[in-house]
Amino acid sequence: MAKQGPSPGLASQLLDWYDVHARVLPWRSRPGELADPYRVWLSEIMLQQTTVQAVKAYFEKFVTLWPTVEALAAAPLDDVLKAWAGLGYYARARNLHACAKEVASRFGGRFPETEEELRSLPGIGAYTAGAIAAIAFGKPHAAVDGNVERVISRVYCIETPLPDSKPEIRARAEALVPLQRSGDFAQAMMDLGATICTPKSPNCLICPWAEHCEGRKSGLSPTLPRKKPKKAVPVRRGTAFWIEREDGAILLRRRPEKGLLGGMMEVPSTAWGEKPDRPETDAPLAADWSALPGLVEHTFTHFHLELEVLKAGSVSTGELLDDGDYRWTAQGDLPGEALPTVMRKIVAHVLGGNAPRPMRKKT
Repeated sequence: MAKQGPSPGLASQLLDWYDVHARVLPWRSRPGELADPYRVWLSEIMLQQTTVQAVKAYFEKFVTLWPTVEALAAAPLDDVLKAWAGLGYYARARNLHACAKEVASRFGGRFPETEEELRSLPGIGAYTAGAIAAIAFGKPHAAVDGNVERVISRVYCIETPLPDSKPEIRARAEALVPLQRSGDFAQAMMDLGATICTPKSPNCLICPWAEHCEGRKSGLSPTLPRKKPKKAVPVRRGTAFWIEREDGAILLRRRPEKGLLGGMMEVPSTAWGEKPDRPETDAPLAADWSALPGLVEHTFTHFHLELEVLKAGSVSTGELLDDGDYRWTAQGDLPGEALPTVMRKIVAHVLGGNAPRPMRKKT
């Protein structure tokens, strides 16, 4: 059960700390200044389930290629997916492009200022809408991400496990938001969680809220926020088919627009589930197949994937056995393709020089 909570004046204390210790980030304006809504939105979408360090280079690349939301809206989706490759969670990239198109067409290239209108856009949920409204437009909204959940859980000593504690955490966070400098306050909360109130070793000695923190007083801070036990992650299996033409080009296939990794390019594979007894019967063309030793493994949010890789003997163009969206790509062009991380792992697995072992020929 949460304690009564800290005394008033927390917002001003945190803002004083932020004025001195704010992180310098490529999408962030200086304390006291409103930020560019496009850059705020772009960074917040990229930062979902990704680290600041990983996002910096991607953000710089995007704003160089597409400096405005109108430019991003006009870009081909395939170009956006290629630029996104490696950031993961590709539904975010598709929603990013869809949102840009809607802002350009529905709002004349200007992001709406209200949280309600922001949430009507593709890919923008409660947290992102609150962050944009506060940081870009100075609206008094709370932006509650994982960092903020951790800070609030500790300051108020909320022992109820996540996700059950989310409503109380949000209510506590909203009550702290000041009418002035709400954007700076939102970013200060993020910085406090990212740099001081860290998950495993909170540095309470230099925390601007140390004297008010009920979690520190009770000695429970390192154990908060509490979380319910995780369920076991299921394992799915499949087989990928590496098909190299006589000229060295590799056969790739575009995945369906809807679903996991939608619209991305892939090394063709069987369905991911129970591994089929004769996977080569699902190959895109007939060939002499050899199985590479080892597996390609990748963990998604809800399951772990294990892929065997079958390599075709030398083929010419060949007759494809289904009407999938295939294309041949030169090996030198593979880095520029919109290949998700699991597919890049397959490329590395094959081109790493593993010796194949013989398998049956498809008939």
